[in-house]
Amino acid sequence: MRPILISAALLVMTSPAFAQERLEAIAPYPKADAGFTRQVIYLPKQADDDRFKIEILAGKVLLVDCNSQRLIGSLEEKTLEGWGYFYYRIEKVTGPISTLMACPDAKRTEAFVPVTGDGFLLRYNSKLPIVVYAPEDVEIRYRIWSAAEAAQQAITE
Repeated sequence: MRPILISAALLVMTSPAFAQERLEAIAPYPKADAGFTRQVIYLPKQADDDRFKIEILAGKVLLVDCNSQRLIGSLEEKTLEGWGYFYYRIEKVTGPISTLMACPDAKRTEAFVPVTGDGFLLRYNSKLPIVVYAPEDVEIRYRIWSAAEAAQQAITE
């Protein structure tokens, strides 16, 4: 009986409706505009948030060859009026651009192609969600960066 209850609770907590209720309980973030999605990241709590950064990886899964591929865009920080909380918006994504090397074979595979540009490395704050508005065809992923506990000494020359 207990595993069934836990499974049911996890199913409810990960459903889109629960996530929306959870976000709405924090602050009145705006709904996504037509052609956009609102994607939310809930960060795990850390003992010291200052030792971490969050990298937003916006991108698309595309069919690529052996060349290095990138999309171009920027992540703009906005302030939730009356609350002072931040949210982020990717207005326009262009590309892909790629290196133009000749590939030894014509093999193409699906791969996540990231957006490169300004504003994608953010301060870590486990107290608030990261809310990103992106075009419907753009997927939001993230990477957590951490600093070593010990700082290194510079050499005076």
